[in-house]
Amino acid sequence: MTRALHPDTLAVREAVERSQYGENSEALYLTSGYVQPSAEASARRFAGDEDGFTYGRYGNPTVASFERRLAAMEGAEACMSTASGMSAILMMCLGLLKAGDHVICSQSMFGSTIKLIGSDLAKFGVESSFVSQTDVSAWQAAVKPNTRLLFAETPTNPLTEVCDIQALANIAHNAGALLAVDNCFATPVLQKPMRFGADIVMHSGTKYLDGQGRVMAGALCASQQLVTEKFLPVLKSGGMTLAPFNAWVVLKGLETLDIRMRAQTEKAHALAGWLQDHPAVARVYYPGLSSHPQHELAMKQQSGLGGAVLSFDVKASDADQARQRAFHVLDSLQVLSLSTNLGDTKTLCAHPASTSHGRLTEGQRQAAGIGQGLVRVAVGLEHFDDVTADLDRGLSSF
Repeated sequence: MTRALHPDTLAVREAVERSQYGENSEALYLTSGYVQPSAEASARRFAGDEDGFTYGRYGNPTVASFERRLAAMEGAEACMSTASGMSAILMMCLGLLKAGDHVICSQSMFGSTIKLIGSDLAKFGVESSFVSQTDVSAWQAAVKPNTRLLFAETPTNPLTEVCDIQALANIAHNAGALLAVDNCFATPVLQKPMRFGADIVMHSGTKYLDGQGRVMAGALCASQQLVTEKFLPVLKSGGMTLAPFNAWVVLKGLETLDIRMRAQTEKAHALAGWLQDHPAVARVYYPGLSSHPQHELAMKQQSGLGGAVLSFDVKASDADQARQRAFHVLDSLQVLSLSTNLGDTKTLCAHPASTSHGRLTEGQRQAAGIGQGLVRVAVGLEHFDDVTADLDRGLSSF
């Protein structure tokens, strides 16, 4: 389908061709294998010389529809889906890096990403450096002759720090490396990293792409060459395949992504302002607020919108009291959900220091700015007054 169409049209129209039955809603193909028209055709397809589905681990029409739709929305040539967001990151690293290569990442990325790249891949000889998300000079200073990849998450989870995508793309390309951007928080509705020079856009489809907390999924959007030559071989060998049912759920989720993201962003902006004025809150982290250190950059890269995720620190005299008060806020919830996921239509609250970043050392948490009093809120679609009342129950009873 032509890329001349608007993104909101592509979000409901881009897919593989209809079957002979003419279905209007994309079909769900539940099959692990495919009958081949001939032995010669089968040989060509398995060799990659002819288009056609061969085995469930390698591809599926429903999965292909999801990949085509997301690629179109991101403005990418191609997309490779995976079973989860973390498996997408693993696929990227396995496809692009080898022993002796070097990768640079933000020190304030998602905790599991830091562990995967900084610890797990280190066992196989991949070097890594973690630098300040917002300090372009730190990224530049970390470049080595063996640097092959820069990987940024913008905004970051959970402090919503924003990096300058164009500046990092310039650094990467001048070093002969690639820039990958985790676009989970902003989604292609608010931000298209490739417009600013990113080579790869990574997604955890588990979050906003699905939008209702139903399934797990991941994806890498990139050039056709990267997908075909680097990522597809890893998928075939490693088997981090996205299940057709999960692909179908996320495919349908993409159809409402635009209206959900805009509605949830509007509510998040209002909540950030309310929290900023609350006497029990020490600080609010939200790109849509003028007080955010990278507010102007965020507005430039994110279509003038702050996104649907924010975090805040409770006021406390020390780390022990901060943890106690953060737990009190979360344990006082009666409407909102205490859950480490995000991107749901239901508002989800979490304590990053003991959950998403719980496997990091205290030093790593401090470097990432994750304090014991930090609470992350992924704003859903509930009425604003009900959200504030539920949070105020705990905040006003320290």
